[in-house]
Amino acid sequence: MSNREFIFLLTAAFVLSMFIACDDKLEPVLYNYEQVSESTDDDTEVDNSAYYEGTVADALAANCKDHEDAGDYNWDNAEVINIVLNGSSITVDRAGAIVDGSKVTIISAGTYNISGSLADGQVIVNTEDEEIVRLILNGVDIYSSASAAIYIMNAQKTVIVLADYSENYITDGNNYVFENAEEDEPNAAVFSKDDLTVCGNGTLVVNGNYNDGIASKDGMIINGGTIHVSAADDGIRGKDYLVVEEGNITVEAGGDGLKSDNDEDSTKGYVYIEYAEIGIVAEGDAIVAETDVLIADGDFVLISGGGSNYYVNSSTSAKGIKAVVNTIIDGGVFSVNSADDALHSNGNLSVNGGSYNISTGDDGIHGDEIITISGGEINISASYEGVESKIITINNGYLLIHSNDDGINVTEGGGSEPPGGPNPGGYSTSGDYCLYINGGHTVVYTGGDGIDINGFVVMAGGSLIVHGPTSDMNAALDYDASFKLTGGLLIAAGSAGMAMSPGTASTQNSLLLNFNSKMQAETLFHIQSNEGDEIVSFLPAKNYQSVVFSSPALIMNSGYDVYYGGSSTGSVNDGLYENGSYTPGTKYTSFTISGVVTKIGNTGNPGGR
Repeated sequence: MSNREFIFLLTAAFVLSMFIACDDKLEPVLYNYEQVSESTDDDTEVDNSAYYEGTVADALAANCKDHEDAGDYNWDNAEVINIVLNGSSITVDRAGAIVDGSKVTIISAGTYNISGSLADGQVIVNTEDEEIVRLILNGVDIYSSASAAIYIMNAQKTVIVLADYSENYITDGNNYVFENAEEDEPNAAVFSKDDLTVCGNGTLVVNGNYNDGIASKDGMIINGGTIHVSAADDGIRGKDYLVVEEGNITVEAGGDGLKSDNDEDSTKGYVYIEYAEIGIVAEGDAIVAETDVLIADGDFVLISGGGSNYYVNSSTSAKGIKAVVNTIIDGGVFSVNSADDALHSNGNLSVNGGSYNISTGDDGIHGDEIITISGGEINISASYEGVESKIITINNGYLLIHSNDDGINVTEGGGSEPPGGPNPGGYSTSGDYCLYINGGHTVVYTGGDGIDINGFVVMAGGSLIVHGPTSDMNAALDYDASFKLTGGLLIAAGSAGMAMSPGTASTQNSLLLNFNSKMQAETLFHIQSNEGDEIVSFLPAKNYQSVVFSSPALIMNSGYDVYYGGSSTGSVNDGLYENGSYTPGTKYTSFTISGVVTKIGNTGNPGGR
């Protein structure tokens, strides 16, 4: 694929996406709850404060400070040194750099304006000065067949400035020639051993044919410009950190897209994106950090591992966004199509806002330890499992999940693997695992369990709507310990074989109704009071035989009628009808709320523990 074709495709993807809707680093606020036993006694108390409240600002305070200084972007034009590239020769208009054929070496700190082209040459920075080196790329086209085209060998700090309206092309060859056979650096078309900043309002196109596109062994900052990178391995890599303050960035990578990989210092190895327009097609992870991935805002189109229709084995990582410690996203617009998890952390993951369209071959959102969702609009249109972690807390936001297996899975951090993996059923673990629902609106369309909780469920508010499953080997609600419901709206329609309800320690009343036979998908389910006041009208999207319902509208010692079929004039969202009138179908039964859990039909499974 040519650069122009790649840029066109990523630009089209961006346009389309706009229409689709310290030593231990940051100490997580977790396990603030009383340790609970493995007993399934409903009297067990679980404190709903067990979640990790991570924000980008908090995490930045725990990471090392980057190298940026206000003076980096200011210089005296009268002191600029001009370097002109002339195909196979180079001219310099004053002292500060030395020329050797088609190679120029900058030996003094200062600001250098570089223009022209090199058919096979190199720009090297090698200065002992304790001052900044600026390279103003002002319409360059540099090709180096056997090494990095721009090689920053030694400098206190280097800033690459993309001159206004300029177009700059940097390309290396497929094979490097090293003076010492044991060397493996430089290994990128633009390579720096020291801190590197890229800024300006021009365009930079980098073709990394040997290994990486742009790489720094220290920190890297991108503060503006239109940057297109294609790379045999990683696209853009800052070892200590990669900070993106603004810019329009597209990457096509045979390895990872954006990356920071310092694994020796817990305050480094992070990726921070303040705002940018970013499009990435990567065979590996689209965005990955050895410690934290921190995103404040931006527009993102991320494709990893070929997308959700491709399978990757456990030895391959092809995730959309991945951090080893914390993934924290405060906002942004995201379109993620990944073979592996879309949003992932080996530790904790927080979503505090933003808009997400996710399609994945594995988990939509995965955290080995804790996931906290406190805002945002999340649409997981395709996944093996929707959201998976040991502890999941939903405080706010809109969460729509389509999953082939479990919609929400609380289990051991390793979780299950997608079809073809060694454990397609997942792990059954009991212990201090919990799902907390304190608010927000969560909707699940599932092929497996709607929620599969290998521990406890605590629901104090918000809404949870489940469509499916259809197999009696799964259930809309599945938990090992207890389900304490004290507020909110719950409606779950699915199979009856293993149907469960909230437990008797709940303070809000609930109903578990198992029909005598299966109902077809889109057969309306309706409850009204004996006086005819509508309580709920729900249109399950899948065949169902069991319905679990709870809301503050179910009043102790009050009577209700259940209907199926019929129609409603109300507006329907996620299967729920609102502000309409119901035309009766068939009356199925009547019941009276005489306890916190009312069961109708064959409910022999010990649900409602």
